[in-house]
Parts: sequence; structure tokens; C-alpha cells
Amino acid sequence: MEAEKSHIIIRGTGLISPQGYDAASVAAAYTAGIPSFSTVMHHGQAVPVAALPTTAEAELQRLTHSDPNYRQLDRSVLLAIYAARQAAAEAGWLQEGTATADDLGVNIGSSRGATGLFEQHFSGYQQSPEGALSSSASPTTTLGNLSSWVAHAVNAGGAQISHSITCSTALMAVANGVAWLKAGMAQRFLAGGTEAPLTPFTLSQMKAVGIYSKLAVQPYPCQPYAVEKQNTFVLGEGAAVFALEQVASDRLAAGDVVVEAVGLGFEKIMSKTGISAEGINFQKSMRHALAQLPEHDRQVDLIITHTPGTRAGDRAELAAIEAVFGEKSPAITTNKWLIGHTLGASGALSLQYALYVLQHQQFAAIPFPTLLPSFSVSRFTRIMINAAGFGGNAASIIVYCNR
Repeated sequence: MEAEKSHIIIRGTGLISPQGYDAASVAAAYTAGIPSFSTVMHHGQAVPVAALPTTAEAELQRLTHSDPNYRQLDRSVLLAIYAARQAAAEAGWLQEGTATADDLGVNIGSSRGATGLFEQHFSGYQQSPEGALSSSASPTTTLGNLSSWVAHAVNAGGAQISHSITCSTALMAVANGVAWLKAGMAQRFLAGGTEAPLTPFTLSQMKAVGIYSKLAVQPYPCQPYAVEKQNTFVLGEGAAVFALEQVASDRLAAGDVVVEAVGLGFEKIMSKTGISAEGINFQKSMRHALAQLPEHDRQVDLIITHTPGTRAGDRAELAAIEAVFGEKSPAITTNKWLIGHTLGASGALSLQYALYVLQHQQFAAIPFPTLLPSFSVSRFTRIMINAAGFGGNAASIIVYCNR
């Protein structure tokens, strides 16, 4: 007897980003198509960044002061807690004062982790003649801090996983959630990514790689796919978390968003950033994902690309898309020209952008000249989201909206 087919659906979504503090505020910002960049002074140089707007910052501060324990946590952890509670509430899972939900797993990832707090503690260590540190230095800067505090905040008692696979981190968290649900090791799962990298040391690291945008005074400091040959990488901050659940086919409802495929790819490091001109890692992850679709229906309407605004990375991903899809390329877009690159959270915020497109059947038009091919799509039903990170890894997730 054939087993009943089941699906992984996104039951709830939580986010906080340079565009806003929930789906409604972010949707309004995407519809307006206004970039969320500001300028900070970094070692005497004006540098563009994408920080939380004042409304989102106020929401984050409200969370911080809601629990005395939160005041000692890193900003990356607070962003994750905020997004996770929002996702759990939308899914109907946020039950205060009840027993721990042992069937609810958590996987929150980050590329850099507790960057701000680590820098603060290390600065104190350097300035102390005895090398003294606060007793909270170690427990509040460990990577495991991410999921454990989220688990406390949403009353989850299942698996608590924190990880980093650089900028593919968030999509890898979703991949883990899908795998755990399909394996029956959890009944519900919160998965996503968080990043708070707008610190002096992290900005210096990105500038040292030679990719940071010099367009601080321009309206579009981050320009993925730009015709002009220059690097326009801009750091942003934020978090997005998804409540995942497995349901049988007869329980699928109209409007449910299904995680249809998860593809992974890897190529041996050929450079500091670990990507070849052909984008081999992207080719592998996209083909891996497409192979999981029904053989008679492997059409993708839109690809939300990783493209962080670097010459080599952007062109490599476009080359990979051409190699995989040929002349039948789907429409292509990104949200990084609006919110910058949020490192380990970027894949999650791209996935949330896909949900926006599926709901509103539109995406913001890129206002500067690009290398993108022309396209004509009347309806968006299935979307692929790409992410890649230092080290040669890549991930591709395909979602569709059940009509």
C-alpha cells in the first residue's frame, strides 16, 4: 500500500529587518521599493549599512526590557527571539505558562554569532591589567546561545540546534527542519537565521576582503547585477524564522506555502570567497532541488538570488542559472539592493521575500541598469531561493503556494 503523501508547510513567519518589524510593515516597504540604507562613520570613512528602522528598533528594545535576563544577551540573540516568538504566535504555538513542548524543535543559525557582545568583552579583557572578564562572557557569546534562548522564549523542549555555514546558514536551518520533520524526530520546527554584524570589527573584516561598497552617498549603495564593474557589498542586520509543520495532502489548505525541495551544493575553494566563475556550487544546489520536483513539472517562475553585489559572486550565480536553465531562465530578482547582505540571516530574509511575492504577486523593480535577462511572468506560483557562503557551500530551496 502506497504511503500517504505529506508536505512541509510554513505555518508561521517572524521577521525583523531594515524594512520593518513584521510581515505587514515589511510588505509596505517592499511595495514602496525604497532602500533601507544609512551611513555610519567607520575609521573616518563614510560607510553604508542597512540597520533596523526606528520602529523596528523600538520593538526590539521593548522585547529587551520585557525580561531582565534579555539585557545581557547579544543583539543577534534578541533578533532571533523576536522573530521566533512572532513565527510561533502566528502558527498558534506560543503557549505561555504551559508545559514545555517536547515535540517542537529549534534550529537558529548565524554566520558571526554574538559579534557585538564578543567585541565588547574582548575590549574589556584587553583593557584589564589582570585580563578580568565578566562571568557572563562565555555563556552569552557561545553559538549555542541562539537556539537555547529561543527555545526558552517559545517554550520549546525538542532539539535545540545552533550552527553556522556562513551565508547559507538560514537555508541550512530550514533544510534541517525539513529533515527532522520527515524523519519523525519532531512534529513541529522553528528554523531560521539571525545576524547583528554592524560592528566596527565586522565592518573592517568586510572591507579587508575588498568587496565593500564605496557608494555611501548614492541612493543605491548595494547594486547586485549592476552593469558597471564594481563591488557594492553592504552589510545589513536582521532575522527571520519560520514555523514548519508536516501535513498530509488532504490537510493542505488554499494559500498554504509548501517547502517543496531543498538542494545543497559544494565546490572546492578556488578563492577567498570560495566560488568559481561558473558557480559550480550553485549549479549543484539548484539541480539537486529541481530533481526533487515532479518529473513532469519542474518549472520555476522566479529565482531570488544570493547576489550580494560583488562582481565575481553576482556573475558566477548568473552563469550558474544560465547553465542550469538555459534559454528558459525564470525571472530573477533579489532583495539585497533594498536591505544589503545580512550574512547568516540573508537566506531567511530572501525566503520571506518569496512569501511576499507569492502573496502580492509582485516584487520591487530594480531601478539601475543590470545584467538580468528580460522576462514575462503573469503569475508566481513556484519560487527558488538561493544562498551561498564562504567555503564553497550553496543551498537552494523551492517553495510554492497551494491554490
